[in-house]
Amino acid sequence: MQEFIGLAYFAEIPSVLIDVQRGGPSTGMPTRTQQSDLLVAAFAAHGDTRHVLLLPADPKEAFEMSAQALDLADRLQTPIFVMTDLDIGMNEWLVDPLKWDDKKKMDRGKVMTHHDLESGRDFGRYLDVDGDGIPFRTYPGTHPDKGAYFTRGTSRDRYARYTEEGPVYVDNMERLLKKFETAKSLVPPPLKYNAPKATRYGVIYFGSTTAAMDEAILALNEKNILLDRLRVRAYPFNDSVIDFIKSHDRVYVVEQNRDAQLKTLLLDTGKVDPAKLVSVLHYDGNPITARFIVNDISLKHGLEKSAKEAVK
Repeated sequence: MQEFIGLAYFAEIPSVLIDVQRGGPSTGMPTRTQQSDLLVAAFAAHGDTRHVLLLPADPKEAFEMSAQALDLADRLQTPIFVMTDLDIGMNEWLVDPLKWDDKKKMDRGKVMTHHDLESGRDFGRYLDVDGDGIPFRTYPGTHPDKGAYFTRGTSRDRYARYTEEGPVYVDNMERLLKKFETAKSLVPPPLKYNAPKATRYGVIYFGSTTAAMDEAILALNEKNILLDRLRVRAYPFNDSVIDFIKSHDRVYVVEQNRDAQLKTLLLDTGKVDPAKLVSVLHYDGNPITARFIVNDISLKHGLEKSAKEAVK
């Protein structure tokens, strides 16, 4: 129910959602895989909303990112989506054993204590005191007469008091956007792999595409199609993702959906030249293969070289 996702976003209630993506729309292909929920998850709810997405590549990373999502939800006080897919969720994978550190403590983020309230610190549930968009919260029962607030899905001021005043609403919405910007430094950063030699071409991918991409890059090297690789692991995108695109003449975006949803999110940053991004799309419900990636990039790369030679 997107209404409740919107409530969690606007009331700033920590929550974690696991999305095991499969073929859609509607019932679509219920036993097949896709990466086709990126946009609906990133903007779930009515009104202006942006959610944090984590993009694991295999069951081991899904396990680790699910734990990390719990900390991020508390730190950012917002819903966090872990975007797995049917390939990761139902097929057998060979991965390193899952490990848990029993010494790990949950990171509950900004929580105002009884001592803080007694000392006279100003408490406003939606008051940004650090400039990162993230306010302090209190736990129920923290103090007998201080630190209480009313959680609501309607607009309110910095002290959780109901209001429909335009400037107050804008102030709150801009703070939420600032918090989304803060998330860039908290989510898993992308992983970059350089080609054997310097190249002006790159490829961006994510999730379960990783295994096929690792195999495909070896075959592409043999064909002398050299690509720097960047595996994105979260949205919002770290600034290094945009830098990667800017530093290459052409970047292939490999994803398992029809509508180029990862590419759409990249373009949504407003800092990317659309002409640089070339989609490699696979969405027949079967896991993407290295052969598909190699064939599609080889074809498009050949057309690119032919076009340049024609200009000469």
